[in-house]
Amino acid sequence: MIAILMAAGLGTRMKPLTEKVPKPLVKVFGKSMIETIIDGLETVVEKIYVIVGYKKEQFEFLTKKYQNVFLIENTEYQTINNISSIHAAREVMGTDDCFICEADLFISDLSIFKAKLTSSCYYGVYVKGYSDDWVFDQDDSGLITRVGKFGTDKYNMCGVSFFTKDKAKIIRDAIDELYTKPGEYEQLYWDDVVNMNLDVLKLNVHPVRREQIIELDSVKELEAFDPNYKNYN
Repeated sequence: MIAILMAAGLGTRMKPLTEKVPKPLVKVFGKSMIETIIDGLETVVEKIYVIVGYKKEQFEFLTKKYQNVFLIENTEYQTINNISSIHAAREVMGTDDCFICEADLFISDLSIFKAKLTSSCYYGVYVKGYSDDWVFDQDDSGLITRVGKFGTDKYNMCGVSFFTKDKAKIIRDAIDELYTKPGEYEQLYWDDVVNMNLDVLKLNVHPVRREQIIELDSVKELEAFDPNYKNYN
């Protein structure tokens, strides 16, 4: 297997910290968030590709610390939504079974990557009641019928997904096709492309608990989760 970590963005919601450091490199309990993901992945995948853009040079240390980490530059991250990061990884996307992860997550339970996954899926946290986050609608068999914002009593997206080699190729080719149509793709999230192709992707939800994958979107949330964060350089 391989893994693609999406680390190109500006991380504007965590300013002023991200004025100096990319959000995936913000430390939580003394370790950068992206390293908690890599530590979980490196024992189960052969290669980890980190898609970089904003302050890309700060990620270089990862290639020295981890022998199976490689950087891929997204040169479009400032003008095109995160569909551009998957497009930047198109030469490796579809070469093997693949984890795709947001790089600004704090993984507290590394075993989540060792689950025996038999089909393509999104990891999801069940939220009872209304959520304005990205959610998954499912049919009676559990197949995802919609990936999008807003929903009630739904599994919520938590930034980790897994695709078999053939399904990764479908996503790659769909994005390549969109890139031939200027004006139609620039504002898309890569998950929008997944939503457009659910009929052929046949995705399920792999349930996880909120405490296993922590999403921290602001300095206030970071401070509440890790009161000592100001001590980290």
